Amino acid sequence: MQKQLEEICEKALKEIENANSKADIEKIKLEYLSRKSILNNIKKGLKDLSPDQRPILGAFANEVAQKIEKSVEKKEKDIYHKELEEKLETEKIDITLPGKTIPSGKPHPLTKTIEEIVTIFQGMGFTVTANENSPEVETEYYNFDSLNFPKDHPAKDMQDTFYTKVAPNVLLRSQTSGAQIHTMENKKPPLRIISPGRVYRCESVSARKNNLFHQIEGLVIDKNVTFADLKGTLNEFTRLYFGEARPTRFRTSFFPFTEPSAEIDVQCIMCKGKGCRTCSQTGWLEILGAGIVDPNVLQGVGIDPEIYTGFAFGMGVERLAMLKHAINDIRLFFNNDIRFLEQF
Repeated sequence: MQKQLEEICEKALKEIENANSKADIEKIKLEYLSRKSILNNIKKGLKDLSPDQRPILGAFANEVAQKIEKSVEKKEKDIYHKELEEKLETEKIDITLPGKTIPSGKPHPLTKTIEEIVTIFQGMGFTVTANENSPEVETEYYNFDSLNFPKDHPAKDMQDTFYTKVAPNVLLRSQTSGAQIHTMENKKPPLRIISPGRVYRCESVSARKNNLFHQIEGLVIDKNVTFADLKGTLNEFTRLYFGEARPTRFRTSFFPFTEPSAEIDVQCIMCKGKGCRTCSQTGWLEILGAGIVDPNVLQGVGIDPEIYTGFAFGMGVERLAMLKHAINDIRLFFNNDIRFLEQF
């Protein structure tokens, strides 16, 4: 039995020495150190030996087992360090190399334009209307009737406005002006608000027009508000938005909900008023419409026009962004072309 133990020990140590992986070690442990191993079976047979041989061979069997265990532990450590070195060698990182740039998202140019315009007017004391005062799905009353539009006004035709199938008088708003009515119904003067949002019109899509675009509506209602207040407010906005004081002109116009009404032009950004393709050789670019709130509109929401007056204005966000950044096609804002968007 002693000779058998010596042979087992020699064989086990040789296999341990030749082991190259954790799998090899596990196989050796199962063969020589587990409960069903050869060595354990020999230990079970010690009971059949004579009393004088049993302690001698038992001690030798334990010595062999300990020798194999120590050899296994050492080999396991060697294999671990070897595999670790190989892993470090294959997965090493050169910390002197520049890091990988992960592109981050940025606000859309229209979002940035809206935020910029809102910030300018907030600096003048305007507040942004609540969402319930600026719904995109409107009734004909808020989009037209309450704004002093005649019943037969051409803007009400389906060729100009998107009506829904929900009800005959429910539509996608064609202007943000309805926010004026919602606000004046819910709040008493003095008022100084702006309302940004999307609007929809039945337009043929082209470089200058789209059937979805963005507007920002402004409204001021207070005592003794004059057209001079309107001019001062919009001239200051023009200076802050374009980064410098630019010549403006107010042209007589007509909007059902303001009287008098005007369209405001700014000196052409491209040619400085000399005349070019962008301004059709006029030297001017239209940026918004405005006027003094019509007394009929005030009366319709229960505000006495003998006590309060006010002005309103509306501007197209896409138009202002195109003018400021020299963009010649409104469709670029909606095509999601990364080459265009990453410039902002």
